[in-house]
Amino acid sequence: MIDVVMPTYGRSDLAFAKGEGCYLFTAGGRRYLDFASGIAVTALGHAHPKLIAALTEQAGRYWHVSNLHQIPEQTRLAETLVAHSFADTVFFCNSGAEANEAGLKLIRRYWFNQGETKKRRVITAAGAFHGRTMATIVAGGATKYTEGFDPLIDGFDQVPFGNLNLLRQSVTDETAAIFVEPVQGEGGINPADPEYLRGLRRAADEYGVLLMIDEVQTGIGRTGTLFAHEQAEIVPDILTSAKGLGGGFPIGALLAGEKAGAALTPGTHGSTFGGNPLACAVAQAVLEEILSDGFLDQVRMRADALSHGLDAIRRRYPGFIEQVRGAGLMIGLKMGPPNLDVIDALQARRMLSVSAGDNVVRLLPPLIITQTEIDEALDVLDAVAEDMAA
Repeated sequence: MIDVVMPTYGRSDLAFAKGEGCYLFTAGGRRYLDFASGIAVTALGHAHPKLIAALTEQAGRYWHVSNLHQIPEQTRLAETLVAHSFADTVFFCNSGAEANEAGLKLIRRYWFNQGETKKRRVITAAGAFHGRTMATIVAGGATKYTEGFDPLIDGFDQVPFGNLNLLRQSVTDETAAIFVEPVQGEGGINPADPEYLRGLRRAADEYGVLLMIDEVQTGIGRTGTLFAHEQAEIVPDILTSAKGLGGGFPIGALLAGEKAGAALTPGTHGSTFGGNPLACAVAQAVLEEILSDGFLDQVRMRADALSHGLDAIRRRYPGFIEQVRGAGLMIGLKMGPPNLDVIDALQARRMLSVSAGDNVVRLLPPLIITQTEIDEALDVLDAVAEDMAA
């Protein structure tokens, strides 16, 4: 008999009844340290009082009116994003995949408006993950996501991540854009060298194509700055955001500079729920907290402490952790033993984590993590390492 919920996920047996800060609790009261954050979503942890207040206040006023009318909460959120980024304009949707799909449509529409209808191909990087729509699975390129969905959408040319020479050799007169993650998430927490990102910007300028950055997982403070590309001091043409933006409430955003952003006009794209007043009210509260004085400084400090502690475990147990990599509080542990075995062992000791490609365990704690919770996580990892070494 088929499950009442389509069995598209490999779920654990865990079910949670409530959350508080960096912890989740089962109905029986068992407490789990959450170093998964719903896959980098609950940036401010669980049941954050400012998010509860924002959602409750908005819910008491009105929930939905559609984008046929002005939505002040949406305008305010867009103004905040524009004020703190490269962007001049924002389109709101419901998820990262939708934001990436909107960005890919924007690229094609931009060149259509220029009369360059041949420019429709996008260069992406091997190991990428951009979502599970029909276009984004091809943009990512992984066979495990594309298998069984033929015929696949054409228009993508993939090159090795980090290789500027091969990227340049792949540019043709049909190339419309370059599309990358500043840190590959699903691919195994692979951070791009800042010079690589700067090289992408130079290549885009040289060949006259657009540069689109996928910050669905890396954005909203996850790597220690509001957006990860800022650390390379580059300005993209298009950027996508989601996950941490809503702190757990579904929202996605497509950010664009004036040149690219002007391509989408009334009727060219839309979303029934995108920019919903509830979502925008919560996202505004998330941004205000993350942009508050000292918040991102604290993220960087906690990230350094966690990385140093993980590196100490790596040295203490050779063969357990082969490499610690990532940026900010987006950390990947390249494991010696199978990563799923490590994740199960961590869960048995009541700590949650996430798998990634290349036999990596992802650690994505809430950005409000304290030193006490970091020490707790390191103690759990140390115990698992000792058990596996024995």
